[in-house]
Amino acid sequence: MLAATGATLAALALTACEDGTGTEDEGAGSTSRPTATATTDTPSDAGKDDSAAGDPTAAGGGSQEAGGGKNTGSGGKDTGSGGEGGNTDDDKTDEGADDGPDTRVACNGSNTTVTARPVSRPLNHMLITVKNTGSGPCDLTYYPVLRFDEMQWVPQPIEETKPQAVVGIDPGESAYAGVLLSAADGSGDGGTTGHKLAVGFQGRTPNSSGGPSAIPSLPAKGVYYDSTLAVSYWQQSMDDALTY
Repeated sequence: MLAATGATLAALALTACEDGTGTEDEGAGSTSRPTATATTDTPSDAGKDDSAAGDPTAAGGGSQEAGGGKNTGSGGKDTGSGGEGGNTDDDKTDEGADDGPDTRVACNGSNTTVTARPVSRPLNHMLITVKNTGSGPCDLTYYPVLRFDEMQWVPQPIEETKPQAVVGIDPGESAYAGVLLSAADGSGDGGTTGHKLAVGFQGRTPNSSGGPSAIPSLPAKGVYYDSTLAVSYWQQSMDDALTY
């Protein structure tokens, strides 16, 4: 009986231990299990971290490689830009080449000597001579712009004398223009005597400036002119300048 009673008490105690102390042991076990679980999770998380770290590294490497590719592309673009720049230079060179052949300059008071003298025939005429004193050829365009003293009007050209092309003068050579000073029959009015003459030069377009004027000497007694004063276009020969 006692033995049975003791066995029963032992069983109850064991049951109590399992219900009480056992629960605490399980709680401790639970505590260690989470720890174990955390320990188990930690390598897993570490693995994830390593994987994640690996991915960014790979991505970073890829990005760097891509970046390198982009940089290479940019270099290619820069090279392309250089190529385009080269084309631009070629275009400029072409433009310069277009402008290059046109190296002739305008004849004017700075690269010529100009004389003006009345002639006996035809009557009431004066001859203007322009001699190229420069080192290269120069061109005379249109007709001389004449101004006696303080004249307020410009003598008009004689259209019949207009040449077929611009008159060019080589160094040391001359070109000419004829001036009708007054009407032979006396039909002109406002006659006066000029003592100073300015000879103006035109540029590539009508009435534009071709450079400095020339002031040739006139006879001491001056030159008589009236309202019929007119001038020829520039001519290659003296005869052409005085034939009209």
